[in-house]
Amino acid sequence: MEPLLELRGVNKSFGVVHVLHDVDFAVYPGQVTALVGDNGAGKSTLVKIIAGIYGRDSGEYRFDGKQVEVHGPRDVAALGVEVVYQDLALCDNLDIVQNMFLGREETSTFGLDEVAMETRARETLSSLSVRTVKSVRQSVASLSGGQRQTVAIAKAVLWNSKVVLLDEPTAALGVAQTRQVLDLVRRLADRGLGVVLISHNMTDVFEVADRITALYLGRVAADVPVKDVNHSQVVELITAGRSGDLGISENPATATV
Repeated sequence: MEPLLELRGVNKSFGVVHVLHDVDFAVYPGQVTALVGDNGAGKSTLVKIIAGIYGRDSGEYRFDGKQVEVHGPRDVAALGVEVVYQDLALCDNLDIVQNMFLGREETSTFGLDEVAMETRARETLSSLSVRTVKSVRQSVASLSGGQRQTVAIAKAVLWNSKVVLLDEPTAALGVAQTRQVLDLVRRLADRGLGVVLISHNMTDVFEVADRITALYLGRVAADVPVKDVNHSQVVELITAGRSGDLGISENPATATV
């Protein structure tokens, strides 16, 4: 299967600190790829390179099988890549429609096209089978944590995105809210989108992911299908950069199963 999004041989340094070493990373249509690693492994830097916030020192950025040049977040959004950060970037004083179209408002001859935006917001939430939101004119301040996460994800897919990156989407959520968000993550993949799940929660990872990419000290320790690993093996990859049970050597750069 051809990846929707692919990074090849990416390196990134900040001064004398080499943060990413020859990182290969791929996102496939209709699949959830879990990006895991301990604090300091390079996950945030990799995500920011994908999002266009950081440039790369070397390596290729490929989309839909073609090498592309990315100079900032606008270029990435134009490709169809959206990122939902852990802080969600929602405004409490605005309603759901206003948040979903913030900075991309639709206009008509007479100003903002409120009807069109409200219709599109409803259609997007409906297409994702979201039933926990009573009204798209609810203030975001009145929403629960799970509902906020749902709005942030709907905002990301509103723009016909092909790849969605979710940074710790279930952090600080209760059991019921976590269930809603994980179901939504799976529905995104079932619609043919490429989904990246950045998470420390191995239970969530094994429930919804199709592949796991583990980073260790800025290198890819392994890129494996979920069905080929277990919880303890992934923890070993995260904490030691290798897993004897997988036959992965001390040099993890080519550890792909």
